[in-house]
Amino acid sequence: MTAAPATVEAPESDAAARGHAMYDLESTPVIACKYDPRFSYCLYVPPTLGQGEEPSIVVTMHGTGRGFVGYRDGFAEFARWNNCIILAPLFPIGVRGDGNRDGFKYMREGDIRYDQVLIEMVAEVVAHYGLKSDKFALFGYSGGGHFAHRFLMFHPQRLWACTVGAPGSVTLLDPTRDFWVGTRNVEELFGLEIDPAAIAKVPVQMIVGAADLETWEITHKEGGRNWMPDANHAGKNRPERLAALKTSFEEHGIAVRFDLVPNMPHDGPKALPRVQDFLAGVLQARRAKAA
Repeated sequence: MTAAPATVEAPESDAAARGHAMYDLESTPVIACKYDPRFSYCLYVPPTLGQGEEPSIVVTMHGTGRGFVGYRDGFAEFARWNNCIILAPLFPIGVRGDGNRDGFKYMREGDIRYDQVLIEMVAEVVAHYGLKSDKFALFGYSGGGHFAHRFLMFHPQRLWACTVGAPGSVTLLDPTRDFWVGTRNVEELFGLEIDPAAIAKVPVQMIVGAADLETWEITHKEGGRNWMPDANHAGKNRPERLAALKTSFEEHGIAVRFDLVPNMPHDGPKALPRVQDFLAGVLQARRAKAA
């Protein structure tokens, strides 16, 4: 990319140039999603945008605590030195007025399809910055790890990498059980088919702390909002459940880098160095192949 994209205001005056630098580059303000303004996002855009190779997109998906700005900022240095745009979505609690903290994790909530909302957010960024590629890497930790592995299953063709961090519950590639525990009725619920061969083309990392052993938030109980038969069958804690997901993937020919981090509790920011090491390696290989 060699010129300022037409969709971003050209810096023809001092005021326009200052506005472009303040609101379109580096750490941006929070932006309402045009597709559905109930949802929003912020970005980190490298200040070298337009001066060389097109940047790659990395989506950082928040967890239940909605610390989306923190993850954006945690990836800012990585983005600057690896020429990436960071997109950090915000899917608020209780968007339908019912206080539901978990809707985005399971991809649908009433008439909301969270996978489609993210796809539209990425499309807005691609259009605004005049990018040619709409493929992106997806990182999610805790509640974001829920979202990340299910998005990977649904839309592998949209991803150049995926990191699944410490989800409380997992969807196994199991055609004998219904969603969300398995994948038997995904086509009926979502209108799409699970394609393990396509998933296998995406570099996948799974990461969890070896000390991430608390179960109070992740043990499903009958009568709960997300209860269904076999809701706890993948394991009793996060390391066990993520290991079950890894096994499920590998049984379908999908390679996984599995990081069980010694002495790490449930702490997303502490996972970032290993996540960024993984993504930097994938980026290097991807760019070398393209060259």
